[in-house]
Amino acid sequence: MAWPKNSPEAEITEQMRDDWAARFGESDAALGIETTRDFQPFNQINDIFTRAFWDPKVKSDHTEGFFDSYRVAPAARRGQGFAQKDFALRNASWIISDLISDRGVEMGMREGFQALIQSDTPVAKQKVEIEDISAQSREIKRIARLFGADLVGITEIDERWHYASRVDTSDLTSVPNELPKGISHVIVMGHSMDFDLVETYPSALAGASTGREYSHEAAICIQLAAYIRGLGYEAVASMNDTALVIPYAIKAGLGEYGRNQMVLTPEFGPRVRFSKIFTSLPLRADQPMPLGLNAYCHSCTVCADACPPKALPKGAPEIGSDSPSTITGVKKWSANCEKCFGYWAKIKTDCAICMRVCPFNRQYDRWQDRLWRWLAMGRGRVWAQRWMARQGTRARMKPAEWWSK
Repeated sequence: MAWPKNSPEAEITEQMRDDWAARFGESDAALGIETTRDFQPFNQINDIFTRAFWDPKVKSDHTEGFFDSYRVAPAARRGQGFAQKDFALRNASWIISDLISDRGVEMGMREGFQALIQSDTPVAKQKVEIEDISAQSREIKRIARLFGADLVGITEIDERWHYASRVDTSDLTSVPNELPKGISHVIVMGHSMDFDLVETYPSALAGASTGREYSHEAAICIQLAAYIRGLGYEAVASMNDTALVIPYAIKAGLGEYGRNQMVLTPEFGPRVRFSKIFTSLPLRADQPMPLGLNAYCHSCTVCADACPPKALPKGAPEIGSDSPSTITGVKKWSANCEKCFGYWAKIKTDCAICMRVCPFNRQYDRWQDRLWRWLAMGRGRVWAQRWMARQGTRARMKPAEWWSK
């Protein structure tokens, strides 16, 4: 078998690059997104999780044990946060997401991860007339929040961030990554993770915070897509599939890119999962502006310092890396995906220490935290960093403490 490379199925022409520059150059500059002429849309078969099934440089007994622990054999062992009940809670939190992603397994479609979530309702034959696009956009955000989204933003379709091809999970081959015709906008939703569970990372218990939001977002994006389809417009629910959600979340104004490879939001810091809806419904795109969170990261290395496998960069953003799991031609902070996932595989659960220790990971229910955020996102950044250095990083919550609450 010839292993795939990080290059798209279709050739990217100079005309396409000129078009992208004309369409997105101004907004990219405002958001700090920097691409080069070498930019290539990412081939999904090279994401680190998929590589764990085909690439001998990633695949190992540890990675197989990691995946098995979610479905077949929870890896219970000594140590707080890794008991059988911790794994049981983590796996139970994933169950709704698992039910969705398992529906199309026989067809090589792992919905929400390596394939679009298939629609269960038809598009209504009669379209609701949209007289006021701004009002319609506000209404869609209200409905998204009704279903349970914590954050909602809207942006225009940007095919640069769509996978060059998706993965057929039945044979691990690359297949066309297609959307219905007429898609013009993307609704991006943020789903906040449980603060106390995140405080116990790294542990199997903490993994319940991730699984819970994947299950929540599966339900929420399916419901919102069904609502829009009922209005007579195309709408496709999506989680990790089809397109990179981080640039879409940034373009929708929900946050900024952080050193820890996550979207930092003013409301929850990095403690957020994202889902999206691709739709033909006429909407008004949000106009995001710099928020100040990314600027803080340039002089903060708390996450990189705390990373056990030392997978996070401490320097300035750079263009690409040698890893096929890093997108080509984008200037950004890039993790060593192989080191990061290798650590996950060894502990048999996800590690989000970089999320837990991030200075922006706060609940913001205290005035002190709101004041710190105001300083950190503005001209008082130096004072916020001094405050943080004096205060120090919060100690990890012991899983036993979480269970005793």
